[in-house]
Amino acid sequence: MPALRLTGRGLWITALIVPPLAFVATFVAYPIISALAYAFFDWQGLLRGEFVGFQNFAEVLFQEPFASYTRNAFAHNIVVFFALMVVQNGLGFLLAYALWRELPGAAFHRVAVFLPVVLSTVIVGFLWKLFFHPLFGVVNKSLDAIGLDWLSQPWLGQSSTALGALIFVNAWHWVGFPTLIFLAGMQRILPEVLDAARMETESEWVRISGIVWPLVAPSATVVFILLFIGSFNWFELPYIMAGLDGSPFGSTDVLGLYFYRTAFGNQSAGVQDFGRGSALAVLTFLFIAVVAAFWTIRLRKREIQI
Repeated sequence: MPALRLTGRGLWITALIVPPLAFVATFVAYPIISALAYAFFDWQGLLRGEFVGFQNFAEVLFQEPFASYTRNAFAHNIVVFFALMVVQNGLGFLLAYALWRELPGAAFHRVAVFLPVVLSTVIVGFLWKLFFHPLFGVVNKSLDAIGLDWLSQPWLGQSSTALGALIFVNAWHWVGFPTLIFLAGMQRILPEVLDAARMETESEWVRISGIVWPLVAPSATVVFILLFIGSFNWFELPYIMAGLDGSPFGSTDVLGLYFYRTAFGNQSAGVQDFGRGSALAVLTFLFIAVVAAFWTIRLRKREIQI
């Protein structure tokens, strides 16, 4: 009987583990290994040519015009990361603190702040693309209505504002996620700790910076790492709102867009090149993996010290 129970339990565990492992192997591990293999060959459309070693990597990093495209896209990813770190995560922390302190309307805002997160990125992209329309978009119409018509402009049609508009939309879409994570971390803080802090100081800023922020360090680590990975995997929103070329004039181009049009081709890039596209994908993956692992270890050590 014990042997039968053990066998049944083993089968149950196997049934739970095998499907997700098969899914990961098929849709995650296999594409990564395939991209690594493709990056070392020359490609003519869908036809694999001869082995070229690290030539594709050298081309996307050092040979023009590919190197300029790579630097431009990588720079935009960096801008996106730091901007979202300040706007999206900073606002998420402040919203979480306001919800945690049960300010007026907290019950409603708990739902409202997370509602955009559950919306599809496709819906959000097309919706805000209409909002930013220079003629009948709600953004310019609202500015006109309140007497700020001098601020009305083609937000997605000029290089100086296009990337900022995409960053704003992404922050609006995802600010509920860091809010939820920070709020969960704050709710773990013992009331006795806050009572002791109130006895020491009446300054809200001192309590936030000296008590609350250090105690939500594990939440900050999760939010930081996920934002870093998401910023350098940015694809859907710029693709929907700015197009595959990163319009206008490459001002919204990011590594995800550059990889896609290199590997699969488009009107401006011409024929597809799996070799250079795979090399770019592998370099992006290695950069994200190494930096994310480094900062995860470093931030975890900081949590222990705190």
